[in-house]
Amino acid sequence: MPASSLPPDKTKGQIEAGVTEATTQYERDYLGRGPKEAKSFIVENLVIVKLQGILSPAERQLSHENGGVGLIKKMRIRLIESSSEDLCDLVTEETGTDAVSMHTDISSRTGKRIFVFSMDADLQNLLEER
Repeated sequence: MPASSLPPDKTKGQIEAGVTEATTQYERDYLGRGPKEAKSFIVENLVIVKLQGILSPAERQLSHENGGVGLIKKMRIRLIESSSEDLCDLVTEETGTDAVSMHTDISSRTGKRIFVFSMDADLQNLLEER
């Protein structure tokens, strides 16, 4: 996408903050609770979202039981992958460039999740050229 599709009045930090807020709100609306901490980063053509404190008290307890870690991980990944198009749309809206793919992983032991969105443009370079 051309640079003109980037939000013209936003800095890199503001776009990252917008992605963080949109992702956090989506987690609250879709999963019923959001992370305790969240941060987003634009690195070349990637948008990386780091979420901490995403497990419910019941999930934290389950993570200590035999087979619980795998169960939590499978359920959370399945829920997010079923809504990957919606998440990609949120990132596209905040950045002004198309999200080509989304990758995610979760640590059931630490309660951290990471999203990596691959974008169709080098956002970092486009933002630096403005």
